[in-house]
Amino acid sequence: MYPRKKINKPLGELLIERGVITASQLEEALNVQKQKGGLIGEIIVELGFAEEKDIAYSLSIQYGFPYIPLDNYEINSDVINIIPRQVVEQYCLMPLDKIGSTLMIAMADPLNFHAVEDVEYLTNCVVQIFISTISDIKKAIEKYYGK
Repeated sequence: MYPRKKINKPLGELLIERGVITASQLEEALNVQKQKGGLIGEIIVELGFAEEKDIAYSLSIQYGFPYIPLDNYEINSDVINIIPRQVVEQYCLMPLDKIGSTLMIAMADPLNFHAVEDVEYLTNCVVQIFISTISDIKKAIEKYYGK
């Protein structure tokens, strides 16, 4: 399931409009990105300008995928067994639920089409994407797959 882009603006502009960061903070983050590379959302969080959930929520607005915090979300063990630990760690994603041949997964990077294609191939399911934070997904991996 590919993105249904709802707002045609870069993430940085969206964060400024929502009052999460300032224009000068975005400029600083973009300079860091030019020097070191990486995703602008992760850089903004590393610089302490925003929290992960601010980035995840803005991505959900930008691309039209729903945001889901995983803290209180309970996942059935049958769903966990659908995707191997190596795959969830490699792509930083978490299976959430399966209804028929549709598998719901939480991802920090909803534009990682390679991850979606791999999961669809491995599971023989159609993937429905939800957005969550990297730290929520990592906590869920530890909780459900063990340390």
